[in-house]
Amino acid sequence: MPTITPLGWFHTGIAIIAILAGIYALVVHKLITPGQRSGQLYIACTLLAAATSLMIFNQGTGFGPAHALGVLTLLALAGGFIVPQLRFLGGLIPYLQTLCFSSTLLFHMIPAITDGLRRLPVGDPVVDRFDDPLLRGFHLAFLGLFVLGYGVQVMWLRRQRSA
Repeated sequence: MPTITPLGWFHTGIAIIAILAGIYALVVHKLITPGQRSGQLYIACTLLAAATSLMIFNQGTGFGPAHALGVLTLLALAGGFIVPQLRFLGGLIPYLQTLCFSSTLLFHMIPAITDGLRRLPVGDPVVDRFDDPLLRGFHLAFLGLFVLGYGVQVMWLRRQRSA
C-alpha cells in the first residue's frame, strides 16, 4: 500500500470529522440537514473530502471506484440543496433531501473501511485485495445499515408530519 501524502492525510482527517459530525447529527437530530450546526459541519467536511478524493491517485490507476464515490457524493450533496427548490415534488421533498444527505454517509463509509483494512495494522494489513470477502462483507453491512437507517428516518419523518 502506498504511503499517505499530505493531501491524503488532509483528506482522511476531514473525512473523519465529517463521519463523526454525520453520526452525531443522526443520533441527536435523526437527520443530516443544513439547518443544524452538526449538519453544516458534516456537509462542509464531506464536500472537502469528496473534492480532495478526486485529486488522490495512489493505486496506480486513473479514475477508480473511490473517485466514482467522490462524484456520487458531490451529486448527492448538490441534490440535497436542489431538491427543496423543486416545489413540484411537494411532500416528497423531506424524504428526498434526507436520502441525498444520508447516502453521502454511506459513500464515506465504503472507502473508509476499504482504506482502513488495506492499511492497518501497518505492515500486516487485514486485507490486501479489493475483492477480499471480509471487505465485501463490510460493504454489504454498510449498505444494509444505510437501507435500515433510511427506513427509520422515513418513519420518523412521517411521524413528524402527522404530529
